[in-house]
Amino acid sequence: MDGPLPEQLPLPGEEPAPSDVPSSTPLVTTTVEIIIPVFDEERALPGCVATLHDFLTARMPFDWTITIVDNASTDGTLLVAKRLARQWPRVRVMSVEQRGKGNAVRAAWSASRADVVAYMDVDLSTALDATIPLVAALAVGHSDIAIGSRLAPGARAVRSIKRELASRGYNMLLRLTHGAQFRDAQCGFKAARAEVVRPLLQRVEDNTWFFDTELLLLAEHNGLRVLEIPVDWVEDVDSRVNVTGTAATNLRGLIRMVWTKLSGGADIAELPPRAEPNAVHPDAVLAVRDTPRLRHLVMFSVIGLMATVTTLVLYTVFRTWWPPLAANLVAMTLSLLLNTEANRRLTFRDRPRGPLVLVHLQSLVVFALYCGFTSGALLVLDAVADRPSRLVELVVLLASSALGTLGRFVLLNTWIFRLQPVSIPEPRKEPRT
Repeated sequence: MDGPLPEQLPLPGEEPAPSDVPSSTPLVTTTVEIIIPVFDEERALPGCVATLHDFLTARMPFDWTITIVDNASTDGTLLVAKRLARQWPRVRVMSVEQRGKGNAVRAAWSASRADVVAYMDVDLSTALDATIPLVAALAVGHSDIAIGSRLAPGARAVRSIKRELASRGYNMLLRLTHGAQFRDAQCGFKAARAEVVRPLLQRVEDNTWFFDTELLLLAEHNGLRVLEIPVDWVEDVDSRVNVTGTAATNLRGLIRMVWTKLSGGADIAELPPRAEPNAVHPDAVLAVRDTPRLRHLVMFSVIGLMATVTTLVLYTVFRTWWPPLAANLVAMTLSLLLNTEANRRLTFRDRPRGPLVLVHLQSLVVFALYCGFTSGALLVLDAVADRPSRLVELVVLLASSALGTLGRFVLLNTWIFRLQPVSIPEPRKEPRT
């Protein structure tokens, strides 16, 4: 049956309720603060703030504030921002002397008293229609961080081939090196629960273009729920982003983050309770999934490749002092220890961690089985074949090594870092009266 529900009908003598509820009467008590970091944007700023202000006034169901963060501008940006703040009560101004988008966002988010904090670029390349689902996912407790994504299913992006390839290549590198589950780290359209993001901000070291990626890597590493919202995005032809310089900064950041995770610097114990799953925007893509086996396999492979290179380097160094067998034994032992620790901290970080000594002893057992399997394959070949050629030996060694590596992964997954069963208590039965 069409038409309004009974509770939506006006009472006798009352005026009909408007179809669009203005933001001056928010539907819920959640407060939202949207940050706009700016540097030398005196011309673009008035139009951006006016467009955003009109959108939020008409559409935002939460209590909201816009904060313009001047990031050490050298033109009249700060004066323009103050004029806009005098024009609209819901617009505030903040000044940060240290340059860098990371500095601007960190300072504003850390000082905010809102429940949900967000930021967007001043060029408004991302369509504002995605703002409501971005914030709503956090307001209802579904997620901890929500990000706009130009690469998620349903997104539409208009940009140059150069930026398209650079973006896809960078995000693919993120998945390969860190097992990242989010698809688009760099879209300037993000939001977070304030109580969750504050401890993360204290650990983020980068203050420039790697800031977003580092924040998301820390969030995933600590088991937070990251939600991607597909967005419509149009490239700003007047963008000042230096793609080459940004790529170099991001590569250095990715390498640094590997060490940060291995050293335990990415582990944050003071996080508040995580968000619980709930219903949210139908097109949203949840970036954190339970037991992502594909990520385990990718990270295991990457770490194995790095361990092989490490073994070769260590052997080359030790061989200058020691005979081949001694140099190989020490190099393989050190490489194995690093390999196990990397898998413990990165590949199976979402699994329960046993005592450190026990984990390394178990890995030695697994490695001994691996060596025994590959050596046994060569012994069997020598027993069944009369003087096999070097090529046949190499094929058998490669095949046995591949099977042995797969066996190592299975043992790591099911024995050393196995999932622990969780007992769920039966519901308490109330006595009948």
